[in-house]
Amino acid sequence: MSDLIAQLTQRLGTHRVLTAREDILPYGFDGTATLKQLPACVAFPRDAADVSFALKLAGVSATPVVTRGSGTGLSGGSVPLAGSLVLCLVQMNRILEVDTANLTLRAEAGVITQKIYEAADAAGLFYPPDPGSMKISTIGGNVAENSGGLRGLKYGVTRDYVMGLEVVLADGSICWLGSKCVKDVAGYNLRDLFIGSEGTLGVVTQVLLKLLPRPAARQTLLAAFPSMEAAAETVSAIIAARIIPCTLEFIDQTTLRCVEDFAKVGLPRDAAAILLIETDGHPAAVADEAAQTESLCHHHGATSVRRAANATEATQLATARRSAFSALARLRPTTILEDVTVPRSELAGMIRAIGLIAQKHALTIATFGHFGDGNLHPTILTDERDHAEMHRVELAVAEIIAATLERGGTITGEHGVGLAKKPFLRAQLGDASFELLRLVKRALDPDGRLNPGKIFD
Repeated sequence: MSDLIAQLTQRLGTHRVLTAREDILPYGFDGTATLKQLPACVAFPRDAADVSFALKLAGVSATPVVTRGSGTGLSGGSVPLAGSLVLCLVQMNRILEVDTANLTLRAEAGVITQKIYEAADAAGLFYPPDPGSMKISTIGGNVAENSGGLRGLKYGVTRDYVMGLEVVLADGSICWLGSKCVKDVAGYNLRDLFIGSEGTLGVVTQVLLKLLPRPAARQTLLAAFPSMEAAAETVSAIIAARIIPCTLEFIDQTTLRCVEDFAKVGLPRDAAAILLIETDGHPAAVADEAAQTESLCHHHGATSVRRAANATEATQLATARRSAFSALARLRPTTILEDVTVPRSELAGMIRAIGLIAQKHALTIATFGHFGDGNLHPTILTDERDHAEMHRVELAVAEIIAATLERGGTITGEHGVGLAKKPFLRAQLGDASFELLRLVKRALDPDGRLNPGKIFD
């Protein structure tokens, strides 16, 4: 390891290679509660050539390598191993091209997601994926985790906007996968193999993204309901009416009261649930969809429906929803944000199951998430210093996962597997599919050097 550190320091400079405990401490954890481990060294490459150099050194010294962006992950995907080298890509932060003729944007992996959105917006274009951490997460991290976001119902997830990738393989080879062509079926779709691979197959250093024309109009509505079931039925009715909102979010009463205390945007504190709905597109279509949506909300028992009067109010409401995790985190020392997805028809039953699990284990579990695509975030408010309570938390998480799989759901809709969901992956995939993942890993990383221990052992 000392030889690796010396050679990295010679190439990158002392300010780009950290080894002192106080310097590497922030890189020993990500956004996942209770998971932490210090690496041996943190390096900040400047480009793919630096990454390749580091991976070749790691191969010679048999050093595990963990790639990292801003560390906002919620499944332990970037938590390092003891003795590992962390490659932190945040200084690879240039937007290299905005191509308005081909509606694409090319950026280095360390560019903040919000900057991608702003660069597209400045050109009159639109980059839809909007993870809750978009103001601090990096585009490389979004690709590694295949991040979702509030606009996922209508626009999809990160994978749907990646046209090309620069990837450095475990042996240091630098590959470009994909192109600006709308149609490209040459060979295996290796680009998609790396999206969502959580740094276990290669290091993504550049991303070519698809952009869309910016929607001409938007309308945001906030509907309050006397029960979670009424909110869930409303969502089903909206989709059945062939209306696909840009955003269709929900917040339960525990969450909305915390959010209102935190953001003070006038949320109805007595509601059992609220839906945040945004429709976008042509102004006439937006007006029609908003009117239909408001009518459906009232028909299914909404106690109030509020329309944002202007863009500023719409932004305030969306920001309030994005602050749900932060607002809840103020209540207890430890906040465990779960991530499961079920078919929309199973939403009401899944929410009831979460409530019963919370009662059974005497836990406070607030629930919010993306109702439109069935993605729920049961958020357990606890204290990791209380070992008895943490044992109940572990039991509750296992039961939430079991209830999800019983309903045909998935153990993760957008946070990834990492360390946190690793014990449950085989149960979802089955033995044959699970072993297929291991075959792919062994083919691309035969020594198991890239982010070892994530997704599977």
